[in-house]
Amino acid sequence: MTISLRLYSLLWWCLLPFAFARLLWRSRRESGYRHHLAERFSFYAVRPSAPLIWVHAVSVGETRAAEPLLRALLAEYPDHHLLLTHMTPTGHATGNALFGGEARVYQAYLPYDTLAMMQHFVAYFRPRVCVLIETEVWPCLVQACAEAKVSVALVNARLSERSLRRGQRFAGLLHRAAQQLSLVAAQSEDDARRLEAMGARHVVVAGNLKFDVTMPAAMLQAGDALRRQIGHRPVLLCASTREGEEALLLAGYMKSTLPADFLLMIVPRHPQRFTEVVKLFEDQGLRVARKSQLRGQPIPSDAQLLVGDTMGEMFAYYTACDLAFIGGSLVQTGGQNLIEACACGKPVLLGPHTYNFTQASEEAITQGAAVRVYDAVQVFQVAFDLIVDRQRLQQMSQDAKRFAESEGGATAQLIRQLAGLLS
Repeated sequence: MTISLRLYSLLWWCLLPFAFARLLWRSRRESGYRHHLAERFSFYAVRPSAPLIWVHAVSVGETRAAEPLLRALLAEYPDHHLLLTHMTPTGHATGNALFGGEARVYQAYLPYDTLAMMQHFVAYFRPRVCVLIETEVWPCLVQACAEAKVSVALVNARLSERSLRRGQRFAGLLHRAAQQLSLVAAQSEDDARRLEAMGARHVVVAGNLKFDVTMPAAMLQAGDALRRQIGHRPVLLCASTREGEEALLLAGYMKSTLPADFLLMIVPRHPQRFTEVVKLFEDQGLRVARKSQLRGQPIPSDAQLLVGDTMGEMFAYYTACDLAFIGGSLVQTGGQNLIEACACGKPVLLGPHTYNFTQASEEAITQGAAVRVYDAVQVFQVAFDLIVDRQRLQQMSQDAKRFAESEGGATAQLIRQLAGLLS
């Protein structure tokens, strides 16, 4: 064990009082942070008796991306249970929504990344393999698995140039963790190259799991019902918007010329911000409706904004809209998942910052499924042009569906790769 890893673990111990205080502070706005507090310090009440495959999906996006892999693992290994861990309440809630009725899936919070807590976690659950989703390489987690001879796979892995430069500042710590990974399944060739530069040894390119996610029938029905509540109004959905982005969109909306019956629909990324977004638009004199308060009734004809303030219904919102702007791309957070919108056959608008989905974004633009915009005013200008030009809107819808269907297959490849570790 290196000195840098010991110092890193010690630093985490020093920060634990502040981490605990932050949990309590965040729980003032999102009560889920008060739940299962003991698990964040590696204290658990139940351990499944069957052999365990451990999958760590930190939050909502990673959990939804992992769904096809989790379902494939359940089918491929019927004598195993799955341990699904998270770091955020929204991730935990998403996992529960997807697998709450599945007796073979056990959910828990991952403890903070101190060596002692990770060693206790691995010794308690004794997983056969650890599967990390996308970017979640925690040095003490990897070290604890190495000591217990538990293979660690990083799947659906991505690494932007920005993250590579940042990670190289801590090469002594992260380089060793990357070297200890038994398998790295990258989303693209560029991701594979950057991951190898970080020290990963066993790298393959398996594609993006998010192309394998299928829309639940219940979400299609919910989306159709919401569309009936909206009626024939043209709808732009701003999906998974991040803090500061709604203010930009509000400014762009106020400057734009739009049809009289135009409906803007916004679904903030984090539920604790629902009320904040409602107030932001109401303070400008706009008429705002909330999805949670409709109770099956039609949206008021004078409502200019519908705030999607329900969890786990993003597919329904995509189904109900005419086109979608993907949040996190006007601000420098790298953009959210555009693939779900394309899978629903919706044309996509992308801001300038999409480094979390670089390859998928560029390919969607090339295939005619998406349009790049550079500010909030352009969001509404392009939306207006597409609403007026229904033929182009229809063509982009077909291109979006075709793009989403053409890139699948990552799940099957990952099952083959993981079989080597599980054998």
